[in-house]
Amino acid sequence: MLTRILPDWPAPNWVRAITTTREGGISQGSFASLNLAAHVKDNPISVAQNRLTLSQEYNFMYEPLWLHQTHSSSVVQVKTPHPNPLPQGERGHEGIKFAEHGIDADGAWTQLTGVPCVVLTGDCLPLLLCDSQGTLVAAIHCGWKGILGGIIEQSLKEIGLHAQGEILAWLGPAIGPQAFEVGNDVRDLFISQDLQASHAFKPIDKPGKWLADIYLLAKQRLQKVGVRSIYGGEYCTYTDQDRFYSYRRDGETGRMATLIWLALP
Repeated sequence: MLTRILPDWPAPNWVRAITTTREGGISQGSFASLNLAAHVKDNPISVAQNRLTLSQEYNFMYEPLWLHQTHSSSVVQVKTPHPNPLPQGERGHEGIKFAEHGIDADGAWTQLTGVPCVVLTGDCLPLLLCDSQGTLVAAIHCGWKGILGGIIEQSLKEIGLHAQGEILAWLGPAIGPQAFEVGNDVRDLFISQDLQASHAFKPIDKPGKWLADIYLLAKQRLQKVGVRSIYGGEYCTYTDQDRFYSYRRDGETGRMATLIWLALP
């Protein structure tokens, strides 16, 4: 069984969600071992096998929608499921070919049963959303650029029209507030949009540098659009080297996946 993080939130029991850790795969070196990202210069065959292991572990009928994440505010609705290929790729003269979908977006949501929405992170914040009646789910990639650009507001705008009941939010593993160092430029951009954001930045003994709380920045945005049921936010990818990849810590490294789906009856 793969090691994973399970959200602690009062979602309906047919709403399933996990964040993978770096344990349980076959990638080597700085990508060891369950790297699920195809864009980080890992061996593509290893990544394909890791993705296949994930799909088999949870018996996915449909393939997760692997997005091309660009730190944008773009969120897509998954309306057409993709059958899960076995194996997840083809071996040929060019090596393995991923079943990538070529969709530039940093979030996905769906009302379809059995379709996993997924985002990849290695310090950025994975945000999961569902409604209290369990009719829809969403996975959102929230780097500081995405939060600043309004991806949380855009996500709630899209799913809010379809939600049945209250929206629940879970903040998955991200870089913690004692490790996320940013400059004056980042702080000033957030404060220019909302003065309350100043509470998410603490000065340190470096001129022009601050420690940012990406969890608090996300919570502020969620609360501002009416989300009150917010959970998670207790991990730090930077300091927990055994369980998590961290781009800021290691540079060349893998990525975890955070997935959410509506289980089959």
